[in-house]
Amino acid sequence: MSNNYAGLRRDLGDDHEALERCAKCLLAMRERLTPIRSRKSESSLLLATWNIRDFDSNKFGWGERLPETFYYIAEMISCFDLVAVQEVNEDLSPLRRLVRILGREWDYIVTDVTEGRGGNGERMAFLFNTEKVWFRKIAGEIVLPDGQLVVARRKVKPKDQPDIPATTVETRQQFARSPFLVAFQSGWFRFSLCTVHIYYGDDSGDQLQQRIDEIRKLVTFFAKRQDETKTDKDQPNERENYILLGDFNVVSPEHETMQALQSKGFKVPAEIDGDKVRQEGDHFYDQIAIRVKDKRFKVLGGGLLQLFEDVFRDEDLDIYAKHLPAVDPEKKARLRATTREARYRKWRTWQMSDHAPLWVELRTDFADDFLRSFAAPNDG
Repeated sequence: MSNNYAGLRRDLGDDHEALERCAKCLLAMRERLTPIRSRKSESSLLLATWNIRDFDSNKFGWGERLPETFYYIAEMISCFDLVAVQEVNEDLSPLRRLVRILGREWDYIVTDVTEGRGGNGERMAFLFNTEKVWFRKIAGEIVLPDGQLVVARRKVKPKDQPDIPATTVETRQQFARSPFLVAFQSGWFRFSLCTVHIYYGDDSGDQLQQRIDEIRKLVTFFAKRQDETKTDKDQPNERENYILLGDFNVVSPEHETMQALQSKGFKVPAEIDGDKVRQEGDHFYDQIAIRVKDKRFKVLGGGLLQLFEDVFRDEDLDIYAKHLPAVDPEKKARLRATTREARYRKWRTWQMSDHAPLWVELRTDFADDFLRSFAAPNDG
């Protein structure tokens, strides 16, 4: 079913130029996204992860998302059946607005806000098409036991004693942003999906090690749970299947961050591994890693959407110039955009995102396998 475009007139009707532009952009997006949407099938699941930058607080000073932007984001999400979303902010009205555009068959599950400096006031969410996916009534944020806490090191300087140098203090703590696990089913495939936004910190030193430790502790936690947890009495021959997805802040396919993710039996599907679906300059932060016990499971495809092929293009700068802040509000001078063009390219990441949706298609129809188990000759 198509998105609920009926709200376009309400949201943009007073701005005829924006309404016409939005309609043209949506038509272009629909054409470009047709190959993905055409993969939708009763026998498979289109699963995606998307870090939608600061959705939607304007705490960084780049302005709120334009009404048309919600339709562009919804157009991309609607290509899939189940999407993990990171960086949802405290105010849920933007998320509800997005779901209204997606249509009545869509629903969502969302975490509470993660407190503390590392949590950044964020939530994590799952958006899913209820005609393809159902919630198995299990959800929770991951809390590590005492023996598995993440190691963090901070330089601490004594208050009111400026002459005393800072010292490094080691602490053991939970994740900076609590991973969120929900049990779903699509077709015959039962699985637990955990979305994450791993601590970034810095690209070297203790903060990088904390990032690596978060990833390693996460995969260790789930591997242990899968290997040691008793099976469900209703499903005595099955162990839970785990899929981790989200913003892992992986540096590169060869980096220790990726080695940590693919330890303990978790694998990134070959269809999206490395630079297979990425263009030059695309980062590797977002990943999908799988540890599945069901032998019938199969990955059928995957990809990475490009955000600015049809909307907020480079050549659209003059159209949106009036929405740009007069100066880059970035606090760190070295990171500020110094030209109008650079400011526009930065601004549009607060409209769409600085991350792109990463997706896989998973086989979910195991009916033939099930029937063959009865049709096989009886050796007894």
